[in-house]
Amino acid sequence: MKNQSLFLMLSLFLASCSGGHTVKNDTPASITVKNSTNLPQTDALITLNAKTLKEKYPELDLSAIKINADAPIPFQANDLDGDGTTDEIAFVISLQPAEEKAVQIESLKEGEALPNFKKRTQAELSYKVGGQWEEREYQGGTFKNTTYLRVPPEHTDHSWFIRYEGPGWESDKVGYRFYLDWRNATDIFGKKTGEMVLQDVGQTGFDSYHEPSDWGMDILKVGESLGIGALGFWTGDAALRVETTDSIICSIPLNGPIQSSVKTIYYGWNTGPQTVDLTSLLSIHAGSRLTRHDLALSAGLPNLCTGIVKHEGTSLLQDDGKEEWGYLATWGKQSLAEDLLGMAVVYRKGQLLQVTEDEHSQVVVLRPDNNNTLTYYFLAAWEQEPGGIKTEEAFRAYLDNTIKSLSAPPEITYGE
Repeated sequence: MKNQSLFLMLSLFLASCSGGHTVKNDTPASITVKNSTNLPQTDALITLNAKTLKEKYPELDLSAIKINADAPIPFQANDLDGDGTTDEIAFVISLQPAEEKAVQIESLKEGEALPNFKKRTQAELSYKVGGQWEEREYQGGTFKNTTYLRVPPEHTDHSWFIRYEGPGWESDKVGYRFYLDWRNATDIFGKKTGEMVLQDVGQTGFDSYHEPSDWGMDILKVGESLGIGALGFWTGDAALRVETTDSIICSIPLNGPIQSSVKTIYYGWNTGPQTVDLTSLLSIHAGSRLTRHDLALSAGLPNLCTGIVKHEGTSLLQDDGKEEWGYLATWGKQSLAEDLLGMAVVYRKGQLLQVTEDEHSQVVVLRPDNNNTLTYYFLAAWEQEPGGIKTEEAFRAYLDNTIKSLSAPPEITYGE
């Protein structure tokens, strides 16, 4: 009885000290990020797997955290599968050559508000409501943003149904869109500001973005080409875009300050030899010109291809073959503003089948992985962007540094 009384008194004392709640471990999670190159890394993207974080730091509540490395670091919690839980934490960090930085992730204190960060990326999809279809054109109505759209069977090019004709995504460097119809080619919005602009594009006149404005303009003539980085199938003498499909669903999985993305599922893509389902995920992160394109096929294809529209009077650039990643690029006066524009597609050298061309595009033909997936990047650099690249030599140096950084991404070490 005496021991039981002592145990009860001790339990009551501990409960009174903790206010009746479990005492939280306030020790922050400690992570080291190391630049494994001899180049400075500006706004390098770091993603931390939520499951790994929870296993190593079980006291960490990922729904209420802050991140620091001598100063607060903007971040976002990504729900990648739409189940309402965090799958990864994403942030950007700048590192000097070979520099290591200690990063702390800690739970917010009671009453402390979630941090709010400046938006440096955006993705959107906007379609008309309140009007009606008249054959293949949508008459009347107003634009409404959405995170999910099953493309109606009536929709085609110049249906006036989707604002700037497809989804858009941007960073503080550059913006992109692709035509969400049979063309399925990618275009460029050149930006003269680091602010987000897509929400205003195409609001005053359906194709007003072709004219110069304070924010910038559409700067690429796509035509029948792959535009910049669009996907296709190499038939042996031409790139076949994702033109003939049974149906298409497009969504916006991420629209955050650090990372934004566009997901599109093409059911029944007819490549000629066979018909497959294709899932496309386009993503961009803060401070970067690069769009990452992740692809998954329902069945194997002998190749996938991408490329760049062909323009007269441009230089064709390729890497020296020394890195894991390589590039095919063009440079010259090829923008619709009649000034300098650099474009590139960036790919793993181990998946390269051939570099070739057709009537409309410079083409890179790639071999999907054994699990029928493929990842590549594309980018655009316009001379009018803030701090824009203005010479071929500077553009080549930027591309060389880009593939070196992709070939040796920052190393992440978790503390004990």
